[in-house]
Amino acid sequence: MSLDLSLYLVTDSAQATAAGHSLVDVVRRAVAGGVSAVQVREKDAAGRHFLDTVLRLADELPETVALIVNDRVDVFLAASAAGRRVTGVHVGQSDLPVGAVRELIGEDAVLGLSASTVEQLRIAAADPARVDYVGIGALHATRTKRDAPPALGLAEFARLVGLSALPAVAIGGVGVADLAALRRCGAAGAAVVSAICAAPDPEHAARELRAAWGVGA
Repeated sequence: MSLDLSLYLVTDSAQATAAGHSLVDVVRRAVAGGVSAVQVREKDAAGRHFLDTVLRLADELPETVALIVNDRVDVFLAASAAGRRVTGVHVGQSDLPVGAVRELIGEDAVLGLSASTVEQLRIAAADPARVDYVGIGALHATRTKRDAPPALGLAEFARLVGLSALPAVAIGGVGVADLAALRRCGAAGAAVVSAICAAPDPEHAARELRAAWGVGA
């Protein structure tokens, strides 16, 4: 499948629950609204629960929507072994080295890496493990990720995108007002958490984000 990162949902089950939705329902409705990729990020979930979530989402998602596992290479491998379509893994700078991750997940899987500095982008692009895309952030201050780096702001994000040899997705407090500018500065996509997971109507929120991304074309 071709990888479409344009509207990239990163899950937060606590926010979904607080908004009165199950995580599976949020993802289902968000995809109906135009989400093109889903990353399952469950930092506090036990392995079995994490795997169950990935399996359920794999059964829900159309083949055109990428399903990425955050950090947990073991969950990716277990879901793949169970015969589910799982697209790849996204890791951070303090997780397993991308070389080890690539060796475990294989050449056909997608590998994403978080980055926030010019040096991190340079190393990612040069790594023989083949990083497929980078997530650059945090764009704005965010509370959805406890160890998020300081906010970059749009101007610095745009500078980093211009220096990145890899497709780059913005993450960190991204909202509908950011999308047109992100696309104009060369981002491959926008990763959103609260804008969909905390929304009263996830499908409507996704449609608004999708429309805003289109304005940047």
